[in-house]
Amino acid sequence: MARTHRPRRGSLAFSPRKRAKSQVPVFRSWPEAAGEPKAQGFVGYKAGMTHIVMIDDRPNSLTEGMQITVPVTIIETPAVKVAAIRVYANTPYGAKSVTDAWAKDLDENLSRASPLPEKHDTDAALKRIEKLISQDMIDDVRILYHTHPSKVTGIPKKKPELMECRIGGGDIMARFEYAKNILGKDFNISDIFKEGELVDTSAVTKGKGTQGPVKRWGIKMRKRKHARAGKTRHLGTLGPWHPARVSWRVPQLGQTGYHQRTEFNKRILKIGSDASEIVPDGGLLNYGVVRNEFILLKGSIPGPVKRLIRIRPSIRSRMAPKGGPEINYISVRSKQG
Repeated sequence: MARTHRPRRGSLAFSPRKRAKSQVPVFRSWPEAAGEPKAQGFVGYKAGMTHIVMIDDRPNSLTEGMQITVPVTIIETPAVKVAAIRVYANTPYGAKSVTDAWAKDLDENLSRASPLPEKHDTDAALKRIEKLISQDMIDDVRILYHTHPSKVTGIPKKKPELMECRIGGGDIMARFEYAKNILGKDFNISDIFKEGELVDTSAVTKGKGTQGPVKRWGIKMRKRKHARAGKTRHLGTLGPWHPARVSWRVPQLGQTGYHQRTEFNKRILKIGSDASEIVPDGGLLNYGVVRNEFILLKGSIPGPVKRLIRIRPSIRSRMAPKGGPEINYISVRSKQG
């Protein structure tokens, strides 16, 4: 008799499916960069979605040179401020932070996000880092920057998000000089990325609470006979008698959503500062009015409106058209029904 077989329901790659520790995503790897030193990341707030009409500039595409409609995500990207420089050394147990150099003038609200050094000599810390680099004891240079939520209309809070970002390009001393020049200053997304560039985005997805195995894993619902017993959406079996335990591979109910997810190779279609080009009358639904710089990313992004989105240069880069596309129309029709 033939043996029935089908692939398992749901991917085990993301296990355990539990709530993210923080709403601020973390990048654990960074692409290698060439050229002049610059920061390898930025951050923004998801404002909503719309669609544009653009000229397809993908080579060998069936619609190359023709007008196509593309869904885009609007991300508001106000300037971020560099609060500190952190240097790392490689050890047999991985990269370990050696020391920090904090800026002299820190925002008063930054203490809401993290304890700040009370008596910190910035000049002495910078000299120490320079000495360590000259002794070839430093392998990586990163910066700590934070957001300005008070500049964003749709984010009603004072506490900024503090996160770490790698400096790429050049040698270690050139990266340190770049970091020293921007310490305590603001920089914009237009200083880091260009239109047409491919980036990776990371965010925490929408939280859906505790859900059953049908919604969480996509298993089949039971037949009508079982439905009469009220077991339509229940699991068929928890596994064999032996081994006498329940395997973690068994699709059971539990937390669904609110997981950190990274999506690769999202193309920046536009970087702008004139909100009237993208915001409908009355503002974006559940967000409001965009008052800072913004970007349009091709496709969708994880998370609900107002979610923090981290952006870095593409780590699995592929060929993409150079420069931004020719955009003929951006929809500003209200999404309110």
